[in-house]
Amino acid sequence: MLIITLPDNSKKSYKKPVTSFQIANDISTKLASEAFVSYVNGELWDLARLIETDSIVSILTKKNEEILKIIRHDAAHIMAEAVLELYPDTQVTIGPAIENGFYYDFYREKSFLMNDIELIEKRMHEIVDRDEKIEREVWTRNEALDFFKKNNEIFKVELVNAIPEEETVTFYRQGNFVDLCRGPHAPSTKKLGHSFKLTKLAGSYWRGDSNNPVLQRIYGTAFLNDKDLNNYLVMIEEAEKRDHRKIGKQLDFFHLQEEATGSVFWHQKGWVIYLEIEAYMRRKLNISQYSEVKTPQVIDRSLWEKSGHWEKFKEHMFMAKGDDDKTLALKPMNCPGHVQIYKQGLKSYKDLPIRMAEFGSCHRNEPSGALHGIMRVRQFTQDDAHIFCMDSQITSECVQFCELLQEIYKDFGFNDLRVKFSDRPATRAGDDQTWDKAESALLVAIKAANLDYTLNPGEGAFYGPKLEFVLTDAIGRDWQCGTLQVDFVLPSRLGASYIDQDGQKQQPVMLHRAILGSLERWIGILIEQHSGRMPLWLAPVQVVLCSIVDSTNNYIYSIQKELNKVGIRNEIDLRNEKIGYKIREHSNKAIPIIVVIGKKEEEKSNVAVRYLGSNNQEILGMNQFIEGLVKKCLPPDLK
Repeated sequence: MLIITLPDNSKKSYKKPVTSFQIANDISTKLASEAFVSYVNGELWDLARLIETDSIVSILTKKNEEILKIIRHDAAHIMAEAVLELYPDTQVTIGPAIENGFYYDFYREKSFLMNDIELIEKRMHEIVDRDEKIEREVWTRNEALDFFKKNNEIFKVELVNAIPEEETVTFYRQGNFVDLCRGPHAPSTKKLGHSFKLTKLAGSYWRGDSNNPVLQRIYGTAFLNDKDLNNYLVMIEEAEKRDHRKIGKQLDFFHLQEEATGSVFWHQKGWVIYLEIEAYMRRKLNISQYSEVKTPQVIDRSLWEKSGHWEKFKEHMFMAKGDDDKTLALKPMNCPGHVQIYKQGLKSYKDLPIRMAEFGSCHRNEPSGALHGIMRVRQFTQDDAHIFCMDSQITSECVQFCELLQEIYKDFGFNDLRVKFSDRPATRAGDDQTWDKAESALLVAIKAANLDYTLNPGEGAFYGPKLEFVLTDAIGRDWQCGTLQVDFVLPSRLGASYIDQDGQKQQPVMLHRAILGSLERWIGILIEQHSGRMPLWLAPVQVVLCSIVDSTNNYIYSIQKELNKVGIRNEIDLRNEKIGYKIREHSNKAIPIIVVIGKKEEEKSNVAVRYLGSNNQEILGMNQFIEGLVKKCLPPDLK
């Protein structure tokens, strides 16, 4: 007898193996018609897959958040099928669901054009209407290799060769299209619906390696209904206007170039923003009693092996050789270095918690195809910190961190915050007992902080569970920035300890935490959030003084001198141009305050003030203006 346990803990008995679809149909025909996939013992399964042992089963419909990822993966397969029907000489490679959509990489001698994209999208709608059954098939590794070799699909052959021999090889078939895939998928192409759109073409390299063949990537998006799709397309149009790469170049904040792929050349104006944010964060950390440290950029591989990062991140590390032939690595994260500082000198329970912060410059060898402006780079600075504490201090330290994070986000204008709880990944360090302890501690802490959260199964760090803090920007996009992780593993691996009240050696807990994530990415988010019109305290140039006639130049110089004294970032414009031209030009440069000086203003020691985005002009006395401006330009934590 087969026992199926449902989400409400009710049970159903079956005399033989059963599918999730049959279970859904036994519950109600409506549920069966609305079902997409199921959870079977915590794993996502196709509805048609046979359940042969006692299991916990949950049927998923459009009401479940996970379905969006499923339909986007369905859409990728349907797109690939459409491409092969229209252009049979094409080879398909990899096509995953991604955040906000999906893509597929294709190898084809001839380039796709936007006209082709329109035809592919039209064919996709036809495939949806065909209502083709999507079926999971299990093949042997040799069968898979023979199939792809016969069809000369060199990319798929490479993928199959990379699959460990003991792993099951699964394929999905719909119509005449067959693809290597783990799944799961909806039961038929019709389940996708018609709320999808192919969005753009891009180039990529096979496996993200520039030494490999060039591929053509077609991006698309899919939603559960037309309303969500249309809202997203409007958002994308707005996002293109706010692209930080375009605005950063226009406003002379930074640039990127091939000779330093994935690294940022900060110009003076962009560097002002960077330093202001760093100074703000440093003040917040000082109030919260963090000690700032600095750890080496290059560390011997032996330390990375001890910490476990070598096994997990070796492919993403930049390597170097010393004259002693030792293998060195540019640090991809700061954690092991902070443990080394902690270990200097004996620590007592009275010393804990120790909060150790670093604006740590890190390097990760990200694939070139994954790089995106200053949002995703190879060289970046984390606002990183690690808290070494006792088990009894985990909750209070986590709550304090959550409060600090929320304060900082609000100061930057982000009030909409969501939290994801990411539990143990499949590949991890530490035993299940250690993970049980860490996950329990983090759950207690998040509840104590009075924050709602959603589960993000299997996405924890290799050493501990984590909270991911996701903020929403002005046009509705989500950005995952802050993280908090509870770690019992690294302190053990790296030999960190303290002496407890009874004189016994104990292991501290290590809380890994970041708020902004990386300063580069954070600045990119802010540029897009404000369309380059940075808040007054962050504006590289806060005020520009413009002359109407040359005779007022000395008066303008005297105002500039006073502004310099009180630390207001300013420029002067004494060019022989019409004042309307100057105002338009400085407005396009997103300078928040434009001060116009003519003979009338000089005679009365006044200034005429215009604020960015307004056509109105305000007349103020010079001293009154400067006094008010000092208050307006204060960072939010100093007001």
